[in-house]
Amino acid sequence: MDYQAVIDGIAEEVRPLFARGRVAAYIPALAAVPRDRFAMAVLTADGALATTGCAGEPFSIQSISKIFTLTLALRHVGEKLWKRVGREPSGSAFNSLVQLEYEHGIPRNPFINSGAHVVTDSLMQERPYARDTLLAFVRELSGNDAVAFDETVARSEAETGDRNRSLAYFLKAEGNLTGDVDAVLDVYFHQCALAMSCVDLVRAIAFLARGGRGVDGARVVSAGQAKRINALMQTCGTYDAAGEMAFRLGIPAKSGVGGGIVAVVPGKLSIAVWSPALDKTGNSLAGVRALELFTGRTGLTVF
Repeated sequence: MDYQAVIDGIAEEVRPLFARGRVAAYIPALAAVPRDRFAMAVLTADGALATTGCAGEPFSIQSISKIFTLTLALRHVGEKLWKRVGREPSGSAFNSLVQLEYEHGIPRNPFINSGAHVVTDSLMQERPYARDTLLAFVRELSGNDAVAFDETVARSEAETGDRNRSLAYFLKAEGNLTGDVDAVLDVYFHQCALAMSCVDLVRAIAFLARGGRGVDGARVVSAGQAKRINALMQTCGTYDAAGEMAFRLGIPAKSGVGGGIVAVVPGKLSIAVWSPALDKTGNSLAGVRALELFTGRTGLTVF
């Protein structure tokens, strides 16, 4: 399969979508990102890399980062994590307070904001310097020591993070957040502010396409844990549009409001795409279409 030709063709086809949708203006630092940016990268299981657009340009990965904190939590906390967070699609907004109250402080899954707060809190109980642990982890996975937190984005997250504070304090009131709220949110805001390129991302998530092993062959998680992370991406990874994304893409994916989406075809390859303008569910408009075209043209799907 000539993946380079496939993604070059896709980049041209999705170009008209750049003018549609909206950037995540509720985070001021993201509002300034040019909406005409587009990048796509594919990394095969045998190490072949294909890129198009500005695939080496870092951007704010936002909720894609929840893959990495979940992976670290599974490594350090293990199955105990599932006593505090569920594994079901939410069917509600990623920052819903109503659902969290109705379900007595147990988030539906690790990829909604409240679930990510619990995952972060769990990790911090085992690794108090969780920010440093996370940064070292993504640098190791991506093979890029220049990966860093975008402090401007982190400050913007904190300045506009009242809904996240509400979720965290409610979790605290229900006994499902054990650490200091401000400390947990500081780690959370920084993880969302990780700046990575599509090339960084396809390398960093390659372990999910390789049975738990990274690009260097080292074991990141067990094959069973990789399977479970992929399953959660498939059912919960694209906000409250997971059913629609499963229907259109047919592969596990995780999106972020920075306009990035990562996806994997287990045993085959990892994919990353970036286009800042979002649809009404918070997923990249051109990014979703690019992945839909990719799976359609290559025939790669988990179904």
